[in-house]
Amino acid sequence: MKKLATTAVIPPMLAGCDRIDTLLWEPNITPEQWCESMPCVELFSSGMTLTQPSSTILIYFLGLIWLWAGWRFWHLASGQKSRLWWSISMALGGIAAISAGTSYQAFGFEFKCAEREFCTWTSWWEIAYLTLQIGSVNAMLAGVAYACADGLRRRLLLTYGIVNTIIYCFVAAAGAFLPNRFMISFEMLIVFSTPAFFACFLINGWGYISNKSDKNKILLRAWIIMFLTNVFYYGYLLLGYTQTLWSKGVWFSENDVLHVLMLIWVWYVGTAVVSIMNDSESSASLMDDSAYKNKH
Repeated sequence: MKKLATTAVIPPMLAGCDRIDTLLWEPNITPEQWCESMPCVELFSSGMTLTQPSSTILIYFLGLIWLWAGWRFWHLASGQKSRLWWSISMALGGIAAISAGTSYQAFGFEFKCAEREFCTWTSWWEIAYLTLQIGSVNAMLAGVAYACADGLRRRLLLTYGIVNTIIYCFVAAAGAFLPNRFMISFEMLIVFSTPAFFACFLINGWGYISNKSDKNKILLRAWIIMFLTNVFYYGYLLLGYTQTLWSKGVWFSENDVLHVLMLIWVWYVGTAVVSIMNDSESSASLMDDSAYKNKH
C-alpha cells in the first residue's frame, strides 16, 4: 500500500519541479541577449559559462562573512539563547547568500539559459535562497526577543516568527509548483521580512529612548544601517545606473551595491552586536560581557 501511495505521489511532485522553468523573462530573452546584458566568461576552458565574475566573488565573500558572524555568536553563546538564535540567523543568511550567488550570479546562464531557446526567470537555487533568508530574518527576531523582551511580548514575537516562517515557506512552495511569479519574487520576501525588521527597530528604538542602554543603541544602529542599505539599493536600481555603467563596459549592479553595504552590516553585527548580546533575564549577562571584553 505504501509503495502504491509513493508511486502515485512522487511522479506528480517531480513533474511539478519542472514548472518553474515555464516562467520566462518578460520580455523573453535569448541566451545571446543574456550575455549581452551582463558579463559572461568561459570557466577555465570547461565549456561552462560563468556569469558576473566580480559579483560572484563579492556575494560568495559576503556569504563567508555571514558564516563567520554566525560562528562568532555560537562560539560566545555561553548558554545565552539570544546569541544562539543570532548564530542560527547568521548561518542561514550565509548559506542563503551562497545559494543566491550560485543562481543569480555565478551559474545563472547554466541554470537558466544553456541549451534553451529563451532564458527562464528563476531556479530552485533561488527558491532555496528565499526560504533560507526568511528563516534567517525570523531567527534574528527570536534573538532580539530573547535579548530585549520578556513575558507575553517575547512569546508573541517568537510565535510570530514561527508562523511567519511556516506561511512563507508554503507560499514559496506554492509559487514554485503552480508556478506564480509574484509568490517567489524578491518583493514577496520583502513583504514577509519587513515586519520583523520594523518590530526590531521599534523595540530597540523605544528601549534606547527609555534607558539609553548600549544594547539598544548598538542594535538600533544595526537596523538603521539595514534601512539605509535598502534605500541605496532601490535608489541605484530605479536610477538605472547598472545599465548606464554597463554600456560603458563597467559592471557594478544594484545587487553589488546591496552586497557591499550588507558586508558593512554583517561586519558590524559580527563585531559590535555580538559584544553586547545577552538574554534580558540572565543574571550572568554582565559577567559574560565582562569576560568577553577581557578576552578580546
